[in-house]
Amino acid sequence: MIRNEDSSRVEAVHRALVLLKLMAENGSLSVTEAAKELEVNPSTAQRLLATLVGDGFARQGKQKRYSPGPEFLRPGMMQPVPPLRLRARPYLERLSERAGETVHLATLVGTEIHHLDGIEATTKALRFGLRTGVVLPAHVTSAGKAMLADLTPQEVDARYKIASAGSARRDMKIDLARIHADLEKTRRAGVGTNYEESEDGVAAVAVSLGVIDGEHAAFSIALPSARFTREDAKRLANCLVQTAKEFKEHEIAAPVS
Repeated sequence: MIRNEDSSRVEAVHRALVLLKLMAENGSLSVTEAAKELEVNPSTAQRLLATLVGDGFARQGKQKRYSPGPEFLRPGMMQPVPPLRLRARPYLERLSERAGETVHLATLVGTEIHHLDGIEATTKALRFGLRTGVVLPAHVTSAGKAMLADLTPQEVDARYKIASAGSARRDMKIDLARIHADLEKTRRAGVGTNYEESEDGVAAVAVSLGVIDGEHAAFSIALPSARFTREDAKRLANCLVQTAKEFKEHEIAAPVS
């Protein structure tokens, strides 16, 4: 919410800067969200965002959301390396377009996954809802398995030993033999899978992105198990592998200026 407390302030410039700040913090922004934050009409917010796009400070994705553009991200404008959520957002949008299902970006924290960002499917009547902000046990989720599979068996054991020793986790029932078997299967397949393990009625596949700026991350795709088929599993796995490859090539392999 903005406040016009300084008569010398150029309001249009201030509003544009607010939008840039919001895109940097949230990864992307819709016209409706921009209008609500600025307390202006959607048409005014649309014109401001269009101006930022025209000058290269924002880009519009196919989901009709605006994210920071090349001028905003070039060296000297912000921090040298944008946050993971911001760097991954264009690829998450790409994954959403390819898969046509709900997608998420998640990170591994100990033995849990944290859903940092997500895009809900819009073309399916029966679809999986967003889980952004939700924390789940890693070993029952596709993203968690994909990330845990990157670790050695000794590292996995150490994480669960620490987790089980916590006061809030002493009653946590963990079958390490089962976890290791699932992780070995994940390593062979190259993708993590979850068929109604994290919650009833959900099927999901995921691929690890590796460790990025100290955070172990993964992309996942989820849909109702009622319409999940073997063909879906293969197609969605291909979407994940392709998008992860593009992310690694452009955001990890490419040197930061």
